[in-house]
Amino acid sequence: MTITPTTAGTNAPPPENKAGKGAEEVPVHRLVTRATGTYIARIQPQYLADRPHAVAELARLRRGAGKRAHEVTDLWGIEGMDDLANLLADHGRFSRAEDAEEAVFLACTLWALHQQSGRDQGMHQRNQTLGGAVRALIRAQGTAGEDEESSPLRKRLVRVGTAESLDSVAVRLREIVLLLRGAKVPLDYARLAGQLYRWQHRPDRAGVQREWGREFHLAAAAGKKGRPAASGTDGEAIDRTLAADEEEYGGYAAGE
Repeated sequence: MTITPTTAGTNAPPPENKAGKGAEEVPVHRLVTRATGTYIARIQPQYLADRPHAVAELARLRRGAGKRAHEVTDLWGIEGMDDLANLLADHGRFSRAEDAEEAVFLACTLWALHQQSGRDQGMHQRNQTLGGAVRALIRAQGTAGEDEESSPLRKRLVRVGTAESLDSVAVRLREIVLLLRGAKVPLDYARLAGQLYRWQHRPDRAGVQREWGREFHLAAAAGKKGRPAASGTDGEAIDRTLAADEEEYGGYAAGE
């Protein structure tokens, strides 16, 4: 399938694919999601298999956790960034390349921190939302019922949502990720990357904050029914453009 980023203000018709149908237009935040997911899905199984090059790559990535992309020169040119550049190569009018790079960089480095020394399971898991992961962490620590709403962990999630700079978001997410690592609670880092890209655009920020809150509350509703929380496909959608389907990350498979 041909991937064409959405470009506002153009009257040119979309290119035709081999089947003769118009190519699908994809918002940039989904390209950020896809680049992140493709990269992690490629390296995560190699790390779990204890491949030396993957172990070394995660060690490099961890040094950037909680920092900005330009601050860690050793990580310039990581494959996740290359994947993103390839997806955005035809987006000539795209003016937020730095925001996209920061989102991919932050998500990938946080995943590496989360995955550190863990070989029994991958800490990147599709459809495990940030709010849902925090809810799972609260329950893993033995809190249930109404106490979940007053948990200090919920307050940490709120602090991420109310941060005023990407630096603050990075530091606060790093704190949560370290706690998730200790409890072996996974997180969907591809989805998080797409949200971080949107968060950096002030008009979209409130929507991302609402998503994180809904994820937390949807996880509570799903838990009462005794089943895993959906990522916006059950009840009120968190973001219908991020529905859990095979097209979400461009259809990548683990290890692809």
